[in-house]
Amino acid sequence: MRWEFDNTRPVYIQLCEQFTNAIISGALLPGEKLMSVRDLAKEAGVNPNTMQKALSELERSGLLYTQRTAGRFITENKEKIKEIKQETARLRVLQFLNEMAQLGINSQEIEELLSHMKKEES
Repeated sequence: MRWEFDNTRPVYIQLCEQFTNAIISGALLPGEKLMSVRDLAKEAGVNPNTMQKALSELERSGLLYTQRTAGRFITENKEKIKEIKQETARLRVLQFLNEMAQLGINSQEIEELLSHMKKEES
């Protein structure tokens, strides 16, 4: 994973988002074992306590689970991954729509813009 952080939000939240994106995009696979907290923290350049907090949040959300002596793993629950992927997409679309509204772009103009962009890709 490529770790990038900004100073506007807590690092553990950004870690959660980056792990979530990696899981829902398939970069991290269901059942895949994660490195240790220490190794992940070192790789990301963050404090191990910060990494631990992020991983605990991901466990609470159901994206990770711990096996006592074996470590942490990505959930094998594909429905859970799909559910979180859809919710993430929904939130990003809402954010996009709000940003367009702030620019004074209405829904018809958005549809025209998207249609035009889709034609350009083809």
